[in-house]
Amino acid sequence: MMRFFVLIFAVIGLIGAGPQSASAQEKTAVQKGFELAPNSGKRILVFRPAIRVGAQSTAGLFEPNADWTEEATKNIQASLAEFQERIGNEVINAPEAYGAEAQNLQEHMDLFAAVSRSAIKYQFFAGQRLPTKKKDNREDIFDWSLGSGVSSLPGADGADYGLFIFNKDAYGSTGRKLLQGLAFLARVPVKSGEHQGFAGLVDLRSGDLLWLNADFAMGGDVRKPEGAQKRVGQLLEEFPGSDLPDGRGE
Repeated sequence: MMRFFVLIFAVIGLIGAGPQSASAQEKTAVQKGFELAPNSGKRILVFRPAIRVGAQSTAGLFEPNADWTEEATKNIQASLAEFQERIGNEVINAPEAYGAEAQNLQEHMDLFAAVSRSAIKYQFFAGQRLPTKKKDNREDIFDWSLGSGVSSLPGADGADYGLFIFNKDAYGSTGRKLLQGLAFLARVPVKSGEHQGFAGLVDLRSGDLLWLNADFAMGGDVRKPEGAQKRVGQLLEEFPGSDLPDGRGE
């Protein structure tokens, strides 16, 4: 038993020694000069959201759950269909992709998630902002891209912009919650659960990321319809040219 607690507190020590996020975080950014007016005639291509749902192990590892992912996918897609009518411009769903096209789309979804995480870490947190993401270290700029390869994605030739959505939820396991309780006694911050969501509007010619709404701590249990509706509202909060409601509500 003594060895068990020694091991637990060793894990707590390793987790607590990791880098801590800065306190001042932005959640939405727009490329300088970009505007999208309601009813502008622009076409927005909505790609099928990339959704991952599972458990967070005691050590913090992601353990996928197929049933949860299937339920969350159904709920998020249903909520997204409702919100699409309020985006304020012509919205079309991307066609189903197969074979090499499906692989290409998956690679770009993964790329979008990676770019979004980088934007959060190196630009959204003011204390960690890279000098290259500021003009003369004074004026903030938003300059991120997925590359011109987005023009080859299914349906891209018939639209102006692409809407990418990535969602990942890891619900804390019993072991993780126990660790969190012990860490609290040791005054070491340990989170139970991980809820990431990124929504971005991309120029389908250049690949430039024009608008990004991203957060490492989103709300709503996506395994339930009402939770998924809240999540989609958060993901599309402040979407250019829309009249979407504030997604931060309870």
